[in-house]
Amino acid sequence: MLDLEHHREMLRQCSIAAALAAVGERWSFLILRGAFNGLRHFEEFQSTLGIARNILSSRLAALVENGILERQPDPTDRRKVAYVLTDKGVDLLPVLISLRQWGEKWVSDAPSNPVLVDRETRRPIAPMAVRAQDGRTLSLHELEWLDRSRIDPA
Repeated sequence: MLDLEHHREMLRQCSIAAALAAVGERWSFLILRGAFNGLRHFEEFQSTLGIARNILSSRLAALVENGILERQPDPTDRRKVAYVLTDKGVDLLPVLISLRQWGEKWVSDAPSNPVLVDRETRRPIAPMAVRAQDGRTLSLHELEWLDRSRIDPA
């Protein structure tokens, strides 16, 4: 039987809420999609996304404040600022890919364009999956939340 109090305490310690506070908003994800696709300047984000300037400014500031994007002087034009993904931001790529693949399967009912491919083989990437340390794909029924103190270190 599930110990609800223990489970509730474990969920309070889960970092999903903090992650969503940093990026869990529609425009932030679309800005990140743009950054992953080479957008770097305010004007590029604004014209590509069709986002209001004040909202874009606010979201870019939040992404910078959370260490996901970094403001850098543009080497080609010192009057411009470039927004560049940090390592923390690059680590969000699997999240965006998973969200896109979920949307293709359950929301749009169609493959979207452009297609994300392996640069070497020019073939579409595989569906994102939860994997065991040995590489096996795991289903929901093969997963369990455990208190960190009960993890086998081996």
